[in-house]
Amino acid sequence: MPAKKSSVPNRGFRVADQIQRDLTELIARELKDPRVGMVTIQAVEVTPDYAHAKVFFSVLVGDPAECETALNQAAGFLRNGLFKRLHIHTVPTLHFQFDRTTERAADMNALIAKAVSSRAKED
Repeated sequence: MPAKKSSVPNRGFRVADQIQRDLTELIARELKDPRVGMVTIQAVEVTPDYAHAKVFFSVLVGDPAECETALNQAAGFLRNGLFKRLHIHTVPTLHFQFDRTTERAADMNALIAKAVSSRAKED
């Protein structure tokens, strides 16, 4: 008899995905802090016991450090909003972290473009 697959990892991904969607909406519609500019939620990682969630975000306009501070200060307010939307027993404590992936990707693209242009000049 084959072993039964556990649905727990899939549930964790679904919960993280739902938190990401709900946080995006809550930040856009209900968070009025001027330090929080145009924020994009990149990813959410939830611990197996749903006690904590790391929320990775990027900023289109504004200071990332100020935005991270503001989001972490508003974490309780946002968690309360998640309580009203999510139908799970434990809503995780939110920990916001600035995601530098887009910055690094832009830097890498610039380096590649520079290398290609210098190689084209040599040929």
